[in-house]
Amino acid sequence: MAKSSTLHPLDLAAPAIPQIDPQTDSYWRSLSYFNTYRLLVAALLFLGAVMFDDVVSFGSRNSALFLSASITYLMLGVASLIACRVRQPRLDFQLSVLISADIAIIVTMMFASGGITSGLGLLLLASLAAAGLISRGRLALFHAALASLVVLFEHTYEVWFLDGSSSLYIQAGLLSTGYFATAWLAYNLAKYAVASEELAEQRGIDLANMAQVNQLVIQDMHDGVLVVDELGVIRQFNVQAERLLGSVANLRGAAMLEDYSPALAERLQLWREKPEARPQPMRTMLSQAPISARFIPIGKSRHQGAVIFMEDLSRVQSQAQQLKLAALGRLTANIAHEIRNPLSAINHATELLQEEPGASPTQARLLCIIHDNVQRLERMVHEVLKLNWRDRAHRENFLVGDYLRTFVEQFCQIEKIADTIFKLELETGLVVNFDRSHLNQVMWNLCRNALRYCGRHDASIRLITHAARRDAVKLHVIDDGPGVDEALRHQLFEPFFTTAASGTGLGLSIAREVCEANNATLDYVPSDVGAHFMISCEGA
Repeated sequence: MAKSSTLHPLDLAAPAIPQIDPQTDSYWRSLSYFNTYRLLVAALLFLGAVMFDDVVSFGSRNSALFLSASITYLMLGVASLIACRVRQPRLDFQLSVLISADIAIIVTMMFASGGITSGLGLLLLASLAAAGLISRGRLALFHAALASLVVLFEHTYEVWFLDGSSSLYIQAGLLSTGYFATAWLAYNLAKYAVASEELAEQRGIDLANMAQVNQLVIQDMHDGVLVVDELGVIRQFNVQAERLLGSVANLRGAAMLEDYSPALAERLQLWREKPEARPQPMRTMLSQAPISARFIPIGKSRHQGAVIFMEDLSRVQSQAQQLKLAALGRLTANIAHEIRNPLSAINHATELLQEEPGASPTQARLLCIIHDNVQRLERMVHEVLKLNWRDRAHRENFLVGDYLRTFVEQFCQIEKIADTIFKLELETGLVVNFDRSHLNQVMWNLCRNALRYCGRHDASIRLITHAARRDAVKLHVIDDGPGVDEALRHQLFEPFFTTAASGTGLGLSIAREVCEANNATLDYVPSDVGAHFMISCEGA
């Protein structure tokens, strides 16, 4: 009888010889079957004594004693069924009482029917075997010894006080040997059953652990992963797959790949039929980005299950672009560093020439042009070098509302403007995780751009903060200027792109890089009026 248990992944297996659990259904079910068998035997013995006493030898020595014993056995069978149904008292106690009662009643009926020659002692073989299996071998040999002693005592009583033959001790001994053999066999079968249960339970735990580890690995992968069987039923998936193809939970009944993604199912079928074929990237309604699918067979045949890896090619292209930009940033930083010293020399020489007396107006104008352009190159070099400082972020938690009030006050003092130009719409209590100096750099860039293009009226520049979710904060910078032409929006964050004659074209590019160094993003939000920039950063 298999032990019923709930497998908990990453738990250990049960002990080798577990104690009987009174609440285990399989044990109580086995005891119920045994009680049913006992009730049927009791009923047959009672009917045999009442209706067929002239045919069978039941009660040949003492019919009244046999009848009383069979009635007692029948009543005990009914009572044991009721006790088994209510599961009171505990199982091991019930089993010991039942086996002891069987030994006492069957030996009594054997005595009433003429002793060892009646053959009724064989009924105890089934009881001993059932008790040994149900109890998993516990007390099996004890019950066999008890039955043997009672049988030998009964025959000894016949020999001493009645007309029993001492030669029948051989039969009594053989019957007792049968009891021990049955108990020993039941004990070994129970031991093998326990070992099999333990092995099956451990295998189940191992499988559950493996499934859990597989799921953890799948969920941690950056690519979308689907595991399908030979029928095309989706067995496992991760959140990245749902992000690319949609929620699997929306499917009714069995999650068939053909219903979930017909395009992917078509490529799976092509891979099975033509291994040399290379499926083209596909696009889905949910994600317009190109998706590349790669199939790995489960087992030796492609027609068995498969693991499908889905890669977002736009993410790969974005990573490649980031690597290019990073390499370009390092190159430009090195170039800027090399340019800085010659620029300083040119600037110093220009200042010396400007201090020379007797310079003509033409010379003074040319020297002024040289000085202005050198200053512009100096600013550009400084901005380029800032790109290499973006990773030196010292993030901290602070109230973004308090920071913005202080920032607006300082900004208005330095730019010599009225603070009424700004309108603050701040959600209270918002805390961000950001490098304060980095955020200051980003806000100065955005607000200077907004000030350059806004109408400079009251509330021309709006600063808005709100919580996007529990761990994210949105910060908006909105002006009432002409906004950004739609044709130019895709170039906003490109290095050296500018619409101002005196600009370097690095401000927004550096601002975005600084935001990314703080696990934040800077985006342009299309708007009918003015320019709208949004910073999405981590809350705390």
